[in-house]
Amino acid sequence: MTAVISLNAPWLAADTLRLPEKLQPWLLEPASLTARLKAHCQQFRLALLAETTTELPDFLWPCLPAISGACVRREVLMSCNQQPAVYAQSWLPESSRRQLYQLTALGEQPLGEFLFQFPDLRRGPIEVARLQLAGATAGIAAGEYWARRSVFSVADAPLLVAEVFLPAVELL
Repeated sequence: MTAVISLNAPWLAADTLRLPEKLQPWLLEPASLTARLKAHCQQFRLALLAETTTELPDFLWPCLPAISGACVRREVLMSCNQQPAVYAQSWLPESSRRQLYQLTALGEQPLGEFLFQFPDLRRGPIEVARLQLAGATAGIAAGEYWARRSVFSVADAPLLVAEVFLPAVELL
């Protein structure tokens, strides 16, 4: 099963680009994006789109270089005030899954609420890209969207999180 949005794009360090003014605070948010969304909307909803075990694609190997084997790819759509605001995709390697087994049972709970409770959480640099969605899918219109990604680590267990910012974010 292919991902709703492919992360295969040129990613650059966030501090090397001129980012759109309205999206810059969202793209550079160092804390929980879920908490930021909830603070900016009356009604927050997370829909689990897919959770599958699959091989890490070649283009993501530089993000998780020491990883081999299967990963859990989780895809969610976060909505604010009934408008799709952020599509998120996370990659949890098998080695991390053994240490962070709770991540495989989140269902429609936000990953950020779980991750940011760990005092030893570390976040790698934020990278940004423009991702192209050729056709409408999962309630997301075709178009080009700004996205960010980072590798998080809890107890030396890494996972990759990418978030794609949909037009509703600019209205929050």
